[in-house]
Amino acid sequence: MKEFFAGQFDIAVIGAGHAGIEAALAAARLGMEAIVFTINLDAVGNMPCNPAIGGTGKGHLVRELDALGGEMAKAADACCIQYRLLNKGKGPAVWSLRAQADRRRYQEYMKHTLEQQDHLTVRQGEVVEVRTENGAVSAVVLATGAVFSVKAVILATGTYLAGRTIVGECVEESGPDGMHAAGRLTDSLLKLGLPLRRFKTGTPPRVNARSVDFDEMELQPGDALPVPFSYGTQSPPENRAVCWLTWTTEETLRIVRENLDRAPMYSGVIEGVGPRYCPSFETKVVRFPDKLRHQLFVEPMGLNTEELYIQGFSSSMPEEVQIRMLRSVPGLRHAVMTRPAYAIEYDCIDPLALRPTLECKAVPGLYGAGQFNGSSGYEEAAVQGFAAGVNAVRKLRGECDFILSRSESYIGTLIDDLVTKGTEEPYRIMTSRSEYRLLHRQDNADERLTHIGHRIGLISDERLAAVQDKYAAVAKERQRLEHTHLAPGEAINALLREKGTAEIVSGASLADLLRRPQIEYADLLPFDPERPALPRAVGEEVSITLKYEGYIRRQLKQVEDFRRMEDRPLPEDIDYAAVPGLRTEARQKLVAIRPVSFGQASRISGVSPADMTALMIYTESGKER
Repeated sequence: MKEFFAGQFDIAVIGAGHAGIEAALAAARLGMEAIVFTINLDAVGNMPCNPAIGGTGKGHLVRELDALGGEMAKAADACCIQYRLLNKGKGPAVWSLRAQADRRRYQEYMKHTLEQQDHLTVRQGEVVEVRTENGAVSAVVLATGAVFSVKAVILATGTYLAGRTIVGECVEESGPDGMHAAGRLTDSLLKLGLPLRRFKTGTPPRVNARSVDFDEMELQPGDALPVPFSYGTQSPPENRAVCWLTWTTEETLRIVRENLDRAPMYSGVIEGVGPRYCPSFETKVVRFPDKLRHQLFVEPMGLNTEELYIQGFSSSMPEEVQIRMLRSVPGLRHAVMTRPAYAIEYDCIDPLALRPTLECKAVPGLYGAGQFNGSSGYEEAAVQGFAAGVNAVRKLRGECDFILSRSESYIGTLIDDLVTKGTEEPYRIMTSRSEYRLLHRQDNADERLTHIGHRIGLISDERLAAVQDKYAAVAKERQRLEHTHLAPGEAINALLREKGTAEIVSGASLADLLRRPQIEYADLLPFDPERPALPRAVGEEVSITLKYEGYIRRQLKQVEDFRRMEDRPLPEDIDYAAVPGLRTEARQKLVAIRPVSFGQASRISGVSPADMTALMIYTESGKER
């Protein structure tokens, strides 16, 4: 293939899925000349696994990304057709927004956003090689021979890198949804010394809605008062679709068990490691043999299609077995399958080979994002793409790194987990992964991160001022409630009895009443004639911060302790072989990961408190100099 010079850019992004989109937009919006490559322009922002944004923990990521200046939340509010706030029966730390997206509309929105962005070129083409000069990134090469000179590259390859789809005995070299895979790029990355591994994920089958009996299913409507993803969305979103819930049967389990010898998961066809928290249906049957039925969620793919996703039915069983499985489920007994479920294997990097900036340690200027880094999920991919894009820009400009701490965000937790602890399976964010989840609620991401987005240069002065005004209103209203008292009376005590809480006998402030778990902000309105007209979000913040202020104060103290360790840097060139008292395992892990702080070192698997003590004594003695 004859090569030719095709152009010069600051940053190249390989892949235009959820990671690549955010990486490219962040780089271009910060003024860099960027180019984003995709194997097929019709696959920009594709949603092959499920047509939804958000979910438990994932909704937090979308809100945080929005506060920093990312695009996903805006796209969701423009394209989603049903909204539900999950876990409302639990505390606000785990409330998580999830919305069904119109899959094609979302893709169109994201493609057009990329096309309209200044300083950004969108290009269809398969990247087959990343070149270096003097050890650093210098160019990318397309299959057509086009050579683009670049200063940094962000790998956002999703499941395309050496992709292989599996439906029973039918195994094809393929990316998702029948797109062709990116095979030759793997060889280039291996030559650069990147430690690649093999992971797997899967998709559920799709069916035609005209063949579904919805009367046999349970209706799952959206929220009566939907909440948007983006803090900048002014109008409340509108629910324009519904979902349904059904269950598998004992017949479904029997069909799977009788055909396990044909299941690629157990016949040795599939080599990649799959996600523990989103397993294939056949894995559920094997892993939970005593469970007689499993939930399935039936979700629309969009407003202008009859296709429905059958969530919870991810599989790689042969197609004819999948059809029998579907038709054993209430509501799906006459279902016409439009697309079979499939498993997909792909290459990705061991994230321990990445710096906290997501730059590859072995190749300066080469960054990873999304499923290439060993994570799963659209939301996890998007926030990594944003972080990689911002860091690539800041490195080229000679500015300090953009690293979010796990003490201030779920994004920081996700990236720190990947680059410090690594992962042996596709990583998924969950609220349980954060030590500070009461502080990192989805409702207050704007308070936590908007000022950082402004400092980076992706949040306007006006938006920062709006957030500051919002939380000034929260503080003012809290103070007013603390100083507004109610005398005991039949009306207020009747409310308290109705809510199952103690009556007042000597008067109480509105703030003290609101601190009771049974009382909501709206309950006190009849007794609060001086209440100002406040936005719903302000009232929610007032209620949450009053109810949980003791727990919040305790977590803030934990954050202070955490930051003392995080703010204590480790010399980049420290010789761990010279540190007396370090165990062999700890020495090996520290050399491999090269932690940037004592805090990061303490979270490395295999580094014990005794190892940390030895490290502190050594650095305090000055011997590392």
